[in-house]
Amino acid sequence: MRKLLFAIVAFFVAAPSFAQFSSGGFSLDEEHVYWGMRIGINMSSIGGDLKTDKGRTGMTLAGIVGLRVSESTPVFLESGLYYTQRGANKLEDVVENDGTVKVKPGGHLNYFEIPVLMKYGISTENNVAILPFVGPYLAFAIAGDTRYLNRTDMGFKVGCGVEWNNLYIEGAYQFGITNIADDDHLKISSPSAHGHGFNINFGINF
Repeated sequence: MRKLLFAIVAFFVAAPSFAQFSSGGFSLDEEHVYWGMRIGINMSSIGGDLKTDKGRTGMTLAGIVGLRVSESTPVFLESGLYYTQRGANKLEDVVENDGTVKVKPGGHLNYFEIPVLMKYGISTENNVAILPFVGPYLAFAIAGDTRYLNRTDMGFKVGCGVEWNNLYIEGAYQFGITNIADDDHLKISSPSAHGHGFNINFGINF
């Protein structure tokens, strides 16, 4: 956690070197294509048949690109490539025949994730834009406990961002709709598990 906080502080210290801040920054009326960087904190857990003792706190790094899809209204389509750490700290695999509980050594999964988000811009005073969003995501685990959990995950993301002078912050909730439990390595018959979590991301839009 200390390293993550240091990375966030360093990101904002370096921000003026990467972005030309202007009065009003990102313009809902004029901007048609934008891109940016994100860094943040992800607080996640796994629900379903696989019980967890507590969730996992990880980090998120991303590059994003957005495109305005309407000339008359500030509607944007945003995607990008995210590296995100999700999962849980321990998994309990319930053995049905004798009722015992076997604790797996963690439930960490590190993903490459691609969201497709629809955003709507709302202008306020003081050059602030509010951007609620919703959309699906596809994720593929590149590291972690893939012996017990499937690599592919799909779900939805809903949240809201705020932008001021190119600086951006957002909060979002993610919930998986794909069963990520691996039948081959778990003792439960037809197990079900879904990832979910809350994340806070900071960044810059250009």
